[in-house]
Amino acid sequence: MRRALLALVALLLGATAASAAPAAPGFRVKQLEGNRTFDSRDMIGKKVVVLRFQTSYCKPCVKESAALSRLTERYGSRGVEVLALHVQDTAPDVRRFMRAHKPGYAIALDPKLVVGNRYGAKGTPYTVVIDRKGEIILRHAGEGAIGRLPKVLDDALAGAHP
Repeated sequence: MRRALLALVALLLGATAASAAPAAPGFRVKQLEGNRTFDSRDMIGKKVVVLRFQTSYCKPCVKESAALSRLTERYGSRGVEVLALHVQDTAPDVRRFMRAHKPGYAIALDPKLVVGNRYGAKGTPYTVVIDRKGEIILRHAGEGAIGRLPKVLDDALAGAHP
């Protein structure tokens, strides 16, 4: 009887822990423009973070770049920070991308997928949203994240998880 009770308690505690949003791994990268450093730990308690894993040669990434810039403009003053990490890309290629598309969001390099692997990035584009508590509230592989982000960000800014 005691074993069954302990098993039930363990099961219930496990279910509670599993329902919590996973903590976002901390990272620090140097942005390509402005000689600034982005440290995800500095955002906890202050900002909602949108991480976009992309490449300069990814057609969907290029296609959604303007929409991501508009989203950055719309939500930047409300406490949302957008950072695109160019994975498996070179600095010259990313700079060419920046000149051609003039993104309104911060960009950094992650050429060896150091950050990408920690976030489980599967291909590009791959979008992750981290709330102010430092918890991952959205992972979206492929196109279409841009359409989902306004509701996710509005909910995160209001303190509600989507």
